[in-house]
Amino acid sequence: MPQTVLVTGGAGYIGSHTTRQLLRAGNRVVVVDNLYSGNKWAVSDDAVFIELDAGDRESVGRVMRDYDVDAVIHFAGHIVVPESVSDPAKYYGNNVLASYHLLEACRDVGIRHFIFSSSAAVYGIPRRLPVDEHADTAPINPYGFSKLTTEWMLQDLSNSDRINNKPADQRFKYVALRYFNVAGAAVDGTLGQATPDATHLIKVACEAACGKREQVAIFGTDYDTEDGTCIRDYIHVEDLAKAHVAALEFLRDGGASQTLNCGYGRGFSVRQVLDAVQKVSKVTLNLTEAPRRAGDPPVLIADKTRIDEVLHWRPDYDELELICDTAYQWEAGLAALQRQHRNRTQSG
Repeated sequence: MPQTVLVTGGAGYIGSHTTRQLLRAGNRVVVVDNLYSGNKWAVSDDAVFIELDAGDRESVGRVMRDYDVDAVIHFAGHIVVPESVSDPAKYYGNNVLASYHLLEACRDVGIRHFIFSSSAAVYGIPRRLPVDEHADTAPINPYGFSKLTTEWMLQDLSNSDRINNKPADQRFKYVALRYFNVAGAAVDGTLGQATPDATHLIKVACEAACGKREQVAIFGTDYDTEDGTCIRDYIHVEDLAKAHVAALEFLRDGGASQTLNCGYGRGFSVRQVLDAVQKVSKVTLNLTEAPRRAGDPPVLIADKTRIDEVLHWRPDYDELELICDTAYQWEAGLAALQRQHRNRTQSG
């Protein structure tokens, strides 16, 4: 019988792509999402959708029991770094406290497999690059601290089962995936990032190329990089979703708890990304220069050795222009796709 995965935040950008890949891999999927930033239309028709806050311990526990869930993939959380600096309580409340209640629900029900949507923000400003999983964790913003705190909870829960001599096949195990910069959209154009007021560079640039924004701001041009702008490791959303499916299979096959980077191991500057968007869209963007944003490290590039070794993960879409092109094509067709989903919902 297919096993059932509970996906929190499954109506969001990464969650919706992962849900679809989980279904293709033969899993049953239950999506729990409060639709704070997600869209119900993004959830596959083959998944069960329940509008619910992931931090509602009792209600989520009932869902786990009702659908015989054996694993949880936890995406639900706030992700805007500048907002975390201006409103840290919001991030600690949702990203840490809600995660705690979700983990308590898992313990109540006996869920043993947990995959966590973490972030490279836990590293802060690394001392050496590319950064590996053994590097010091020193976040420079509340968003990064909120992710790291949840990682600590996962580690402690996993260790407690071992310390208490729980049988090996009943111990709680997890994979924390530290994302670098996620971008792009499904190659078939049916899924992509639809988050309102998004701050991710490629999303913003593609919106501008489609006439949805008047300009694109470059935040900081005086960093110690070749062109003065930040450098990031960009990963296609479908490759990231593939990593989650591989992590789930790893845990189900008896794999030990892991913390793994999710990136390609190379970086591109803000100006290089904007050049790529202009190339694929054939649109000249209106670029402006602005002061640095709070909480932005100059360079962040993954060492991906561990994820390759542990999960045998091999990306399929690791080209910057391909990432930008899928994001642009999605943005260009987003309005029409949203109308189509609305019409289908109203007629159904």
